[in-house]
Amino acid sequence: MAGIKALVGLSFSGAIGLTFLMLGCALEYYGVYWPMFVLIFYFICPIPHFIARRVSDDSDAASSACRELAYFFTTGIVVSAFGFPIILARVEAIKWGACGLVLAGNAVIFLTILGFFLVFGRGDDFSWEQW
Repeated sequence: MAGIKALVGLSFSGAIGLTFLMLGCALEYYGVYWPMFVLIFYFICPIPHFIARRVSDDSDAASSACRELAYFFTTGIVVSAFGFPIILARVEAIKWGACGLVLAGNAVIFLTILGFFLVFGRGDDFSWEQW
C-alpha cells in the first residue's frame, strides 16, 4: 500500500511541475511557448540510467564505470534543462517571470523523477521493472 501512496504523491508532484511549466508558457503576459522544449529534457533524463541499468550486471558493486557515465550524462541533461530557459530569457525570447516559472517546474519535475527512482528502483516486490 505504501507503493500506491508514493505513486499518487509522485503523480501529484509531477502535475504541479507541469503546471508551473504551462503557466510559464500560457499566461497572457508571457504568451511564448519556447520553454515547452524543456519537455525534451524531461523525457531523455532517465535514458542513461535505463541503459546503465541494463548493461551493467554488477548491482552488488558500489560503483561501476557504466553507472558513473550514466550519472555524468544525466547531470548534463539536468543542467541543460535549467540553463535553457535562462538562455532564452537572456536573449529576451521569453520574459524573466516565465523563466522563473519554468525553473520552478524543472525543480519539481526533476525531484519527482529522482523520487520515482528512489521509491521504485530498489528491485523489491513493488518495482517499476515489473511494469
